Amino acid sequence: MPLNHPVPSMPELPEVEVTRRRIEPYLVGRRIRRVGTTSPSYFFLTPPARLRRELAGRTVEALGRRGKYLVADLDGGGRLVVHLGMTGQLFSSGATSLRLLSATARAALSPEDQRRFRPDAHTHLRFSFCDRAEEVYLRDVRKFGKVLLLGPEECHPRLAKLGIDALDLTGAHLFAATRKRTVAVKSLLLDQSTVAGVGNIYADEALFLAGVRPRRRAARVSRSECDEIANGLQRVLRRSIETGGSSISDYVAPDGSDGAYQDERRVYARAGEPCLRCGTPIRRVVIGQRGTHFCPGCQR
Repeated sequence: MPLNHPVPSMPELPEVEVTRRRIEPYLVGRRIRRVGTTSPSYFFLTPPARLRRELAGRTVEALGRRGKYLVADLDGGGRLVVHLGMTGQLFSSGATSLRLLSATARAALSPEDQRRFRPDAHTHLRFSFCDRAEEVYLRDVRKFGKVLLLGPEECHPRLAKLGIDALDLTGAHLFAATRKRTVAVKSLLLDQSTVAGVGNIYADEALFLAGVRPRRRAARVSRSECDEIANGLQRVLRRSIETGGSSISDYVAPDGSDGAYQDERRVYARAGEPCLRCGTPIRRVVIGQRGTHFCPGCQR
């Protein structure tokens, strides 16, 4: 099912979770020999000089996820926090994918070289390890991603304000969050302080499965509908993780492979196409400055 037009989308929970699982073998248990960075920019919440200095010699002991954030636990305490933003890509030096190259770069390279990535001006972090095996790169063309180094027991507002992880969401929790809320239910699902990890794609898909229109005021969503939304969200998130996430624009897994969930979308980015369930054309509206897709026939 091809997209009917290009739609920018940032990595959401499934893409971040797939990234976590697939990059974990390249990070956990390895001692960092050296960290290369680009110049200071708004990408770095921790100055790059400090990252280079304090990460060298450290070992990554575990790699977790909070919503859309990756959190690497370091020996001796402390955590490295990464947000992929809109176009962030975290991958091994052995990864091959055309999504890692700009159109200009592809045009300048021979076909055999087009799949061989070399660190460029957008490769803001480059980890080399004491075992001299594959390196790990963090690349972000638009620099909307963020990297942050936390000391032992240190917290940060970006993590402290996160709500329940979307994979743990229940209908009861969602129903409690909707009471006396006048915002659209779609906007509530995108509020990371309410539900952490949900973005545009999976909010639209979950609301379709639940039969709830995205413009409905949150307070007007019933308890049973909250159960359906939570269940729908679990279904689409877990299915997307199984299929490797959605490769709609820049997202690529750490091994260079594309996700496949975009081929299973029921409403997202299908404006004007017939609903796969009832045949009614899918509509697109803007809610809270976000393009939103739904079926007027199936959702009430």
